[in-house]
Amino acid sequence: MPIAVGDPVPSATLHRMGDSASESIQSEELFAGRKVVLFALPGAFTPTCSAKHLPGFIELAREFQEKGIDEIVCLSVNDAWVMNAWGKAQGAADKVSMIADGNGEFTRGMGRQADMSVAGFGERSGRYAMIIEDGVVTHLNIEEPRKFEVSDAATMLSLL
Repeated sequence: MPIAVGDPVPSATLHRMGDSASESIQSEELFAGRKVVLFALPGAFTPTCSAKHLPGFIELAREFQEKGIDEIVCLSVNDAWVMNAWGKAQGAADKVSMIADGNGEFTRGMGRQADMSVAGFGERSGRYAMIIEDGVVTHLNIEEPRKFEVSDAATMLSLL
């Protein structure tokens, strides 16, 4: 059953790049005691994700912080090295945390997995964004397939 507003985020092992290697982090640890905006997307270096989704959150990072957001998380079913390289290419450092859900564990727990096998992507995340307070979803905006209308940075900022 998909996660809804008022539900805790799913328990999953996620990954991010450390100084020289991928480091695991439990989702409960990532979101505990904090207010976080997480946006999920199908893949690093893909057209809409690179041209619109990630750049919007980078551009508005300071405004999110001013509204009480402790961290902005970009999540994709990619590995930590790809997410790290994409973040560097987009200038995300110190603005957006690039988190890998390489096995799709968090994505499946959210009920947001999308079969993109026809495009050669395999199972990925559908596009969505949410606000999480102390591990509980307080806002959840889910995009229809191939749409980018409700999970953008400006829309999420307007919810704060």
